[in-house]
Amino acid sequence: MNEKIIILDFGSQYTQLIARRVREIEVYCEILPYNKIPDLTDDIKAVILSGSPFSVKEEDALHIDLSQLLGKVPVLGICYGAQYIADYCGGKVERSTKREYGKAELQLIDQEEAFFADMQAASQIWMSHGDSILEIPQGYELIAKTDSIPVAAFKAGEGLYDQPVYGIQFHPEVYHSVEGARLLNNFIRKISGLQHKWTPAKFVDETVAQLKTQLGDDKVILGLSGGVDSSVAAFLLHRAIGENLYCIFLNNGLLRKNEFSEVLESYKGKGLNVIGVDASEDFLSELDGISDPEKKRKTIGRVFVEVFEAESKKIEGAKWLAQGTIYPDVIESVSVHGPSVTIKSHHNVGGLPEKLNLKIVEPLRMLFKDEVRKVGAEVGLDPEILNRHPFPGPGLAIRVLGEITKEKVRLCQEADAIYIKNLKEAGWYDKVWQAGAILLPVQSVGVMGDERTYEFTIALRAVNSVDGMTAEWSPLPHELLAKISSEIINQVKGINRVVYDISTKPPATIEWE
Repeated sequence: MNEKIIILDFGSQYTQLIARRVREIEVYCEILPYNKIPDLTDDIKAVILSGSPFSVKEEDALHIDLSQLLGKVPVLGICYGAQYIADYCGGKVERSTKREYGKAELQLIDQEEAFFADMQAASQIWMSHGDSILEIPQGYELIAKTDSIPVAAFKAGEGLYDQPVYGIQFHPEVYHSVEGARLLNNFIRKISGLQHKWTPAKFVDETVAQLKTQLGDDKVILGLSGGVDSSVAAFLLHRAIGENLYCIFLNNGLLRKNEFSEVLESYKGKGLNVIGVDASEDFLSELDGISDPEKKRKTIGRVFVEVFEAESKKIEGAKWLAQGTIYPDVIESVSVHGPSVTIKSHHNVGGLPEKLNLKIVEPLRMLFKDEVRKVGAEVGLDPEILNRHPFPGPGLAIRVLGEITKEKVRLCQEADAIYIKNLKEAGWYDKVWQAGAILLPVQSVGVMGDERTYEFTIALRAVNSVDGMTAEWSPLPHELLAKISSEIINQVKGINRVVYDISTKPPATIEWE
């Protein structure tokens, strides 16, 4: 990478969003924990300090030595980052008597300031902070305010440092800050002078070249899932090492209806050396009687390792294991205060590298989900795979709530197939980010013909999102939902009730387990 921006994470819920906005400006950036200030090599062109749930006035506030940054490269402090700069440099920061949260109007004091180029004199911004900067440090200049706070934006005065320093007490990365993207663009392009454009095409060229150097003539094994991440990783690796790539696609018995055969068919003629392994009986027998979500995930992970290990050993001379790890997984594994709280165990090939004595290669580890799709389009991935909805690694095991049985998996598969078919026929499949059917461990009374029934309930879930970090429920037309419900109840014996999930993430998650 020729040029990049470093974002130091002080624990804000918006840190990943800052990175996403920078990437949208076609500039490469990386998130590092606040206390991992890197050596400022020539390729680091600027540093952004994120917000934080902490107060700079707390004893356990997150502290760094700003002398390592100020004057060395352009610096932008956002919210906590701005307050920390002000406090560190001798300004006055105090706890707000009233927490400032929500929309406000930014009022520019210096409209000629390059930081505000092409922005309105007044625009809507988003506040979320418990501290306020009451006085800026000596040698700094006030450049914006709001009706409620005297210091909304400030900068280091001319001659104070060799490189510019800016601080803002609002969040330009959220969409509620109407001109936030322009402000970030001004800091990146006009203030910091970054010219290099980081595009999917450039990523492909650089990654393939890097993989060729890293892997040479070695053989690589990749666990294909049929999803976007592993497929894009496979295409990149194939460009770099050709027939030295071996892909294993396991049927764990928890895929969607007919998915195993359909995915294998879609990979034909791609030169990926795809090996299809039907291990559904192994997985379903081991899951028998297990209802706890974490136990399900761990059981699936264990059986996956066992089956994958057996198949991998048939490929002689392999030295690498490829994984479709993406950037949110990387970020979450190095959180500000160590490993993040476990919301769920990630299903991947954990433990395999050690068992197989293989080295790890992760071609997508610096990409967000939507960037993976853009790279997939760049390498010519089939639209059928490229536009597939995300599907959880444990598959229907976490969409069949409670105890797993073959019959419950079948019910979920049949209902899901009807749901997805109708979304595609109605033109809604590509309008939502992810959709799926969840079989609830609830039976209810129904009437079919002259008979009373006591059968299962299916919940339908459809969400709109960019990368799965947050999600809104999709407003599917009532007529479409009615049609889907009718077809499921009439065609899938064992289901007599259909409900629609209208929960957002957060507080709910996309999957139910």
